[in-house]
Amino acid sequence: MAIKKWYHIVLGVFTFFLSSISFSQTTEQKALEAKRTRLQKEIKEMNRLLFAEKKEKGNVLEQMDALDRKINIKQELIRVTNQQSNLLNRQINSNVRSIGKLRQDLELLKKDYAQLIQKSYQNKSQENRLMFLLSSQNFYQAFKRLQHMKQYAKFRKKQGEDIIIKTEELAQLNKDLVSQRKIKDQLLAENKRVKNQLYQEISSQKDLLQSIRQNESKYATAINEKKKETRRINREIEALIRAAITSSNKRSGNNSSAKFSLTPEAKLIANNFTANKGNLIWPVEKGIKSQGFGVYADKVYPGIKHENNGVTITTDKGTQARAIFEGEVITIFTNKMGVKGVYLRHGNYISMYYNLAKIYVQKGDKVAAKESLGEIYTNRFSGATKLKFYLYEDTQKLNPEDWIYQL
Repeated sequence: MAIKKWYHIVLGVFTFFLSSISFSQTTEQKALEAKRTRLQKEIKEMNRLLFAEKKEKGNVLEQMDALDRKINIKQELIRVTNQQSNLLNRQINSNVRSIGKLRQDLELLKKDYAQLIQKSYQNKSQENRLMFLLSSQNFYQAFKRLQHMKQYAKFRKKQGEDIIIKTEELAQLNKDLVSQRKIKDQLLAENKRVKNQLYQEISSQKDLLQSIRQNESKYATAINEKKKETRRINREIEALIRAAITSSNKRSGNNSSAKFSLTPEAKLIANNFTANKGNLIWPVEKGIKSQGFGVYADKVYPGIKHENNGVTITTDKGTQARAIFEGEVITIFTNKMGVKGVYLRHGNYISMYYNLAKIYVQKGDKVAAKESLGEIYTNRFSGATKLKFYLYEDTQKLNPEDWIYQL
């Protein structure tokens, strides 16, 4: 019975080891595939929203930003595809080792089984079995011998079943191996195609860069206008936030313009908002992030820095901005340029939806998550439809990318 004990221990350990490796690799592969699918979708949306023929008349700065964003995403797609390919390589190598181990186990099982069959054949006659029982010195010994015969027959049957299982496992591993190699070939082919596209886009970016530098004075003017516009928007935002905080706090006898005085209801909303960090919905139903949060280098002159206190989302003409969370409309404004915006309060958080053409809500309205706030403005010259979205905790600016799901 020592062989039986050794056999079950080895089989159990090997099966557990194989299944744990398979599970972890499958989980990692699924995560990479989900990321690759998301990047492919984002590239498709960028092509549709930023590089359609009707957008070619847009200004050079926007084209440069869009091209740079697209190049970055394709580089990320190539990295993810390489990770998938490397993971598949490890899985293939693991399968090759597993197949080798299974073949060894199968040979050992067949050898043991052959010995069992041979031994069983030598003692197969009913007469031999009966004599074996009758030669017992007492009833207890006869009982034990009968039990031994039953266990022996059961063990022989179990080994036969295990041979069938091992054979099926071996066939499945071989099938998986063929499938994995096919997927790997597809990933490598896709990576080659994306790399070729990337080289073409980098070449287009160089051509665009050259055309910009040929009109350097015009470009410098555009940069200055962009910086002035950003500073003006930031001043407007900060002034409106402080005014909203001051107005709200007056009701509670607090004159602070830096932080909201929260009622129990407002605290509950703020806590719920905080609890949803990283899972808040997009402020549009469909679109792409065309400019992220924070300080970034100019695409033409890296020494020049720009800053975005929110995120810019490019979407389709006629798209409506929507509330990312339940809240109250605390400010509606129109600036000197005629651009409209809506501020929502969520406890001591404020979400801002800027660059609207139409507004559907009024100050004091209670809104639900996903409720339409207004239609986003479409630039009649470039054809671009862009929402500028900002998020603040009292007067402190936050990175919306940390709060909105997959932004």
